Amino acid sequence: MGYRDIIFDKNSVFLVGGGAGFIGSNLCEALIDMGYTVRCLDDLSTGKYENIEPLMFNERFTFIKGDIRSLDTCKEATEGVDYVLQQAAWGSVPRSIEMPLLYEEINIRGTLNMMEASRINGVKKFVYASSSSVYGDSATLPKKEGQEGKVISPYALTKRVDEEYGRLYKELYGLDTYGMRYFNVFGRRQDPDGMYAAVIPKFIKQLLHGEVPTINGDGRQSRDFTYIDNVIEANLRACKASGDAAGQAFNIGAGGRLFLIDIYDYLCKALGKEVAPNFGPPRKGDVRDSNADITKARELLGYNPEYDFEKGITLAIDWYKEYLQ
Repeated sequence: MGYRDIIFDKNSVFLVGGGAGFIGSNLCEALIDMGYTVRCLDDLSTGKYENIEPLMFNERFTFIKGDIRSLDTCKEATEGVDYVLQQAAWGSVPRSIEMPLLYEEINIRGTLNMMEASRINGVKKFVYASSSSVYGDSATLPKKEGQEGKVISPYALTKRVDEEYGRLYKELYGLDTYGMRYFNVFGRRQDPDGMYAAVIPKFIKQLLHGEVPTINGDGRQSRDFTYIDNVIEANLRACKASGDAAGQAFNIGAGGRLFLIDIYDYLCKALGKEVAPNFGPPRKGDVRDSNADITKARELLGYNPEYDFEKGITLAIDWYKEYLQ
């Protein structure tokens, strides 16, 4: 199935908050390819212009350089919009521990501004990025909505607060909101650089360039790695979902569990490298194990991830080989 079979009215207008980022730019590209009108709102603080540059000459695409911390900017961007896909946020658990005030401003107040602007302008559906980090110190596997633990980072707290606002905006104001609890998304255009880069693109780049990657911890921590096209599907299915499913958050993963050391070994084999990794100390605030129960998203959104890890990582490696030449 996948996202390409999801049909909207041909005159539908989408706003992608954070549309120049990794997930946001993939959403913009997919929607343009499907024939819809797309606005991208991004201040380019973490997003990259190069991610959306190929779309700039399309008459159905509009780039708005702006900050979601400004309610006026959010109101202007959402005017005449049918569907908002709010991906604008600062990621990274370690960085949030260093900058909690900034994360509160962007991830909480910024998302609230986008919800309020969407309410004012009569947006049909408001779909926003949450995170598997909201499960915190819960040791239960697989992770299931309603069985959250105590959050262990400012980043996780911002996403938990966003979900509560999402619930309130449905209950108090009738805005159909849907929280996407992403589980370790990977794929094309994910940034391999910087101290806060995600492990898959970072490992791929280091291995391709003959460097020795460092695994934080013992490598036995587990993750539900989710290919980007699954995330695109989830967002678009949420836009088509019943209002009865609104006000809730949904696990968006592939439903698998892989150990980090096994991922590393897989990448070495796929790239033809034999490099023993370094091991560093565990990162503060990181969840030890992660595995999504996606039953709720299947039943209420119709989410049916098309890409398992092997199918997704093959496409990702091919993209990075070309991108990193």
